[in-house]
Amino acid sequence: MHNSLLPGYRLRIGSGRERPALMKFLELSYQELFPEQDDFSHLTETVERYFSRETPLLWVDLDNPEASPTVVHLPQSHPVACLWLGNAVDQVQGDRHAHVFLLYVIPEHRRRGIAKALMRHAEDWARARGDFQIGLQVFQSNQSALGLYHQLGYQTQSLWMVKPLHHS
Repeated sequence: MHNSLLPGYRLRIGSGRERPALMKFLELSYQELFPEQDDFSHLTETVERYFSRETPLLWVDLDNPEASPTVVHLPQSHPVACLWLGNAVDQVQGDRHAHVFLLYVIPEHRRRGIAKALMRHAEDWARARGDFQIGLQVFQSNQSALGLYHQLGYQTQSLWMVKPLHHS
């Protein structure tokens, strides 16, 4: 499937063979947010545990990749953005709902409406499944993502709090 997403970009469905590319985009996302950390190999477990036919992976490619080189070089395609969707359970009502595992746009292609278009696609996917809500986790330090999600009508439902434990 190839869909026009925005002028100059197209949306395509990923496959199970693209686990390495998904890992690359997860690592890019976390490296950007946590540049002081070197090792994100633990993300492999997340992909192994949750990536399946029920958790669609969508890529955004350039319509004409030869005309615009990208920073991320992946086999068979030149994705500039990634959306990985899945399932979660509402802890209050107990209903299944859609969940955004990953939304990432490489920096050279930001502020062009790609993330907004991908989130609209995610919402359409959730509605088509009969879901009543869609959720995601965003780090508090990721102010640009928080701004986008607030602009799209997302609201904070809970706060994830952590406390480092020091071992003696």
